[in-house]
Amino acid sequence: ASTVVVDLTHSNLQQRHIEVRFDKHDTLERLRQRIHQKTGTSPGFQHLQIKSAGQVLTEIPPSVEDHFKLGYFGIEHHGLEVHCVDLNPHSGSRGGQYEDVSLVKKFELTEEEYDRRKGTLRDWEREQKAKDSTFTLAKHAKQHRELVEAQRQHKLGLPLPKGFFVDSNGTVVRDDDEDKVTSAVPASSSTDEHGEDTVAGMQVGMRCQVEPGARRGSVSYVGRVPELGGGFWIGVTFDEPVGKTDGTAKWGKRYFEAMPKHGGFVRGKNVAVGDFPERDIFDEDSDEDEL
Repeated sequence: ASTVVVDLTHSNLQQRHIEVRFDKHDTLERLRQRIHQKTGTSPGFQHLQIKSAGQVLTEIPPSVEDHFKLGYFGIEHHGLEVHCVDLNPHSGSRGGQYEDVSLVKKFELTEEEYDRRKGTLRDWEREQKAKDSTFTLAKHAKQHRELVEAQRQHKLGLPLPKGFFVDSNGTVVRDDDEDKVTSAVPASSSTDEHGEDTVAGMQVGMRCQVEPGARRGSVSYVGRVPELGGGFWIGVTFDEPVGKTDGTAKWGKRYFEAMPKHGGFVRGKNVAVGDFPERDIFDEDSDEDEL
């Protein structure tokens, strides 16, 4: 094989470029170009030393012409080191300019300057304390972690931790969150567009017809479904696969049993209960006969 693998090192840099591949028929120009790309030292300032186990085998000053093959300098087997001595007295790599991060001027603010800045964490903390004198960042972080955990348990269909409930919008809120609790619609509200009065007289087991589509089935659930939004819902088991669920709501919480696509949750205003027998698809007198 004509491929050789060498390490590249530099007099001004701590970094070591290991296992750089060359062909032993590559020219010295190719080697110098790679060193230039990796270290920033231009070919005219590269004094190269070919080393093995720390011992210098060959030296290649900048005056050597580019057309010589690498094999000419003994670069014919793996494990050699090509060390570049940077001869440029004004090299950008001198004095650790490329690697020493302590030389980089850092952005710093005094306590007074940071305190005057708007939009910082300290500024936000100050605003929260103006609203609630007991506010602390530690307390806020703890409450946030508890809320995230409550939301996770709700998604998994698990009981909510003490101090949390699901409001009429299906949102997990804390009991002591006055703003959200106030906005929650009471379960017995008669002014709710989807309040309890919209499902009055409907009971599990009743036959029903659902609009749109005059879909028939049986009432399988009456009540709230927080995962779908506020108010009351009717869970219907359809006679035919015209539904969207199998009796489960979001996140897999089950409210009734139905075959796939035979279940659905609909608002009371779209449901009529009464004598709605299952249709006979062979009944020629049916008003839904195929034309």
